[in-house]
Amino acid sequence: MFAAYFDCPGGPENLYMKEVMKPDPGEGEVLVKVSASALNRADLLQRRGKYPPPKGASDILGLEAAGSVAGLGPGCSGRWKIGDAVMALLSGGGQAQYVTVPEGLLMPIPKDMTFIQAAAIPEAWLTAFQLLHFVGKVQEGERVLIHAGASGVGIAAIQLVRLAKAIPIVTAGTQEKLEATANAGASAGFNYKNEDFSEKVLEFTQGSGVDIILDCVGASYWEKNLNCLSTDGRWIIYGLLSGGEVHGDLLARLLSKRASIHTSLLRSRDKEASSVFFPQYKERLVRAFTEEVLPHFSGGTPPRLQPLVDSVYPLHAIAEAHRAMEENRNIGKIVIEIPV
Repeated sequence: MFAAYFDCPGGPENLYMKEVMKPDPGEGEVLVKVSASALNRADLLQRRGKYPPPKGASDILGLEAAGSVAGLGPGCSGRWKIGDAVMALLSGGGQAQYVTVPEGLLMPIPKDMTFIQAAAIPEAWLTAFQLLHFVGKVQEGERVLIHAGASGVGIAAIQLVRLAKAIPIVTAGTQEKLEATANAGASAGFNYKNEDFSEKVLEFTQGSGVDIILDCVGASYWEKNLNCLSTDGRWIIYGLLSGGEVHGDLLARLLSKRASIHTSLLRSRDKEASSVFFPQYKERLVRAFTEEVLPHFSGGTPPRLQPLVDSVYPLHAIAEAHRAMEENRNIGKIVIEIPV
């Protein structure tokens, strides 16, 4: 089969389509014929040699995929059958013609949704759902500040905050991106390049600040984040685009607000033993998302949720897709179409 590959860490020019061995499904695994995958910041970091896949995971890029069931390994429960349209959360391997997936990490593709649209869901939407509900314990009426609001996770988080009957506030770097977040349901949005978002957030919340911050930026935002975080607020860090080294009195500022910092990385969750009675973390997450969120994509259960696809690149143009994300050109998800 063909897969996205690089022989040594470096720039996008190192990427190419390589012919590799097609995987065989193991115990409790499903073989998926991939029609589309999507790009994530983790793919860029892995390509640079800064984010290796977890032990035992595929070293092929791709943390999500959409396609059809092509094979079943021993011990599968019978939930899936050959030909089922599915989407998957992966630790790697999605940007290839086939990938094996533990059956508990598969989700049915919502009715009337294309593989391209479905590929934009698993990593971004499950990340946002996890941050809001498993980590942040978002409550009705709370105010949630979402950095990188026009990213895949950002667009998902806006809609999931709305679904939780809370109030989404975003930051983004262009007017076009702020308009996209408003279309997705953001109550307010601020351009971090030309205004102090912490002052604007305090103004919008009449001085009370936000209850939750979803932060993929890190060090450069720490003071502004604490300025606009409410008393007893939760600051959730899931990325470090600006680095992780903080200079200043972070702990005293945090303590003065009785605030808490949470950190989360979904990909590196251990693949601990799983059973019907004690499913592993990712399986619990996928199950909760499937039950609570997935029905809202098909339109039968309001409010209607919608993944936002920015652009589609064929697998052989994987390098250009990486360049587009590195230059922050995308609004929503960059999807990779896999050749038949």
